[in-house]
Amino acid sequence: MSNNSLDNKQKSWSGRFSEPVAELVKKYTASVSFDKRLAEFDIQGSLAHAHMLGQQGIISKNDVAAIEKGLAEILAEIQAGTFEWLLDLEDVHLNIEKRLTDKIGDAGKRLHTGRSRNDQVATDVRLWLRATADDVLVGIKNLQLSILDLAEQHADTIMPGFTHLQVAQPVTFGHHLMAYFEMLKRDAARFVDCRKRINYLPLGAAALAGTSYPIDRDMVAKTLDFDGVCENSLDAVSDRDFAIEFSAASAILMTHLSRFSEELILWSSPRFAFIDIADRFCTGSSIMPQKKNPDVPELVRGKTGRVNGHLVALLTLMKGQPLAYNKDNQEDKEPLFDTADTVLVTLAIYADMLRGIAVNKTNMRQAALEGFATATDLADYLVKKGMPFRDAHEVVALAVKHGVQLGCDLADLPLSDLQKFSIMINDDVYQVLTLEGSVASRNHIGGTAPTQVKLAIARARKLLS
Repeated sequence: MSNNSLDNKQKSWSGRFSEPVAELVKKYTASVSFDKRLAEFDIQGSLAHAHMLGQQGIISKNDVAAIEKGLAEILAEIQAGTFEWLLDLEDVHLNIEKRLTDKIGDAGKRLHTGRSRNDQVATDVRLWLRATADDVLVGIKNLQLSILDLAEQHADTIMPGFTHLQVAQPVTFGHHLMAYFEMLKRDAARFVDCRKRINYLPLGAAALAGTSYPIDRDMVAKTLDFDGVCENSLDAVSDRDFAIEFSAASAILMTHLSRFSEELILWSSPRFAFIDIADRFCTGSSIMPQKKNPDVPELVRGKTGRVNGHLVALLTLMKGQPLAYNKDNQEDKEPLFDTADTVLVTLAIYADMLRGIAVNKTNMRQAALEGFATATDLADYLVKKGMPFRDAHEVVALAVKHGVQLGCDLADLPLSDLQKFSIMINDDVYQVLTLEGSVASRNHIGGTAPTQVKLAIARARKLLS
């Protein structure tokens, strides 16, 4: 036998070829370096497949028992870190199959009856991604709990609310934080919904057309806790919508955290000095000894671009592929794996970071006193006295202009000055021009009144319980 034949006999597809794969091609096409993380899920899927083959009489009960024992031993080797991954065997599937055959002989060769690596890998990725989606949901919940704890401490802490990054109206810090709770609530709903479409079984589609063996796909689906089977064999092996959808949900989640990070970065700057991030989440400068840099939120902001890029990579990967499976699909795993890793560690560190934030209430309040934050309250006051809103808007604009000229806030203007702009203004106006009066007046669901913030937190805790 020639050396070429010996080399090719290591391959599951060796018979058709008359020369070995070039070394550079081996390295270029192999995926075992990254898809070995699917190993436990590959074994899980193989066990379900083997039991079905035995139940249907396609392989013997003795073969099933040998496969079960061999795969259990291989799983132990993988978990112990003693399993030898071989580049020549291309991927996680062939590495496990070769080891199984070495252990149990022909019974190991029968395991692949009625399936292809095409439907096998699609199943493995779905099993892994389903478990990962569950982990992400736990991470989101933990972050939401950190937000609730901080918001509860600051349900009545007044800060400026901004539009266009200009002081707009006073809000409470607790209310501001609860905006991010709502974003995360939508994120969680997206992952729950995504999980539903992940949870369908491709196995049984074989290479692309199904199989002539009398398999029972529903049995395998039930064994693996899938909600059903993919009902078209071509779609089953070539679909990567579930990976794209997970990446899209991840990109939106990271975008929310990037926005939050931008605010934490601004608020921790001496120009704002609203918060202090615990030292363990910051670093210093190699040249400027006074610096305390908010590295974690800056990296979250940066890693959001990375996750967004992975989404675009997956969309681009799929956009030109004809049915059914193509080798291009090997490129789905690295961006998907990195997306999941990035999201999970970001959620964990963010939840911890929020627990280490100190709030400077005085600076927040002082900032809310700048920029005529209660101007809209004065307009509302005049409307309630009977003035049309557009007229009230103009009156207040003139009063603000006067305040700018004098260098003082509306609440600091004497009544005689305010009455120059409208005779409807009386001494009760100062009740609405205070920060506390402004936020307290927004006393409806979704409003910034401390009472409403506390009610929102209570609803949120009930939702997470």
